Amino acid sequence: MYFAALLARTEDGWEASDTELDDVETLSDLTDLAQEASVDEDTVLVYIEQEDAWFGILRVDGEEDPRIYVSDASAAARSSYGEILLTDELLGREPGAEDEIAALEELVDLDGTEDGEPDGSASSSATTTDRTTTRDADTDSDPDPDSHSDPDSVPAGPIGELGILADFGVSEKDLLTLRTDALTEIADALGASEVLEAVR
Repeated sequence: MYFAALLARTEDGWEASDTELDDVETLSDLTDLAQEASVDEDTVLVYIEQEDAWFGILRVDGEEDPRIYVSDASAAARSSYGEILLTDELLGREPGAEDEIAALEELVDLDGTEDGEPDGSASSSATTTDRTTTRDADTDSDPDPDSHSDPDSVPAGPIGELGILADFGVSEKDLLTLRTDALTEIADALGASEVLEAVR
């Protein structure tokens, strides 16, 4: 079960609203959602929680780049909403690296056939055979080839900016200790408990 809320700071305090994520597919979509709720380019926090599994915070301050914290990256990687927050940059990956490799492999596979090369090239045949065998072996060893949430590629535990709420009284240590119903404690620290209760 998921819960998402948006907290926007105004000169009169915090305003809260529950947030529908049905139309949110990328980090840009989520950032746009936060910026639209911003008052005079003040701070907006988007909180996403999968019950008893993980929570994430997106912070937007005006036109600055969004800041992100996720309590458990490996758990979030198994969630479509978690994948929105787990950007290549956050995970320390080269942006688009996996897509580029897949595209290159596809081009290599097509070369032999589309160029109409003769079968006489032993080295080409051997290379093709080896590549096919390797690919088949990889497919056989992966029970779910459509799943790319490799536990080796996504670290377990918290990831992102630990000081994301430090200026609001939630220290790095405090953030790391938050588990279930983290939003309640965050709202307490922000002084936004009452406005949050109105939308929960």
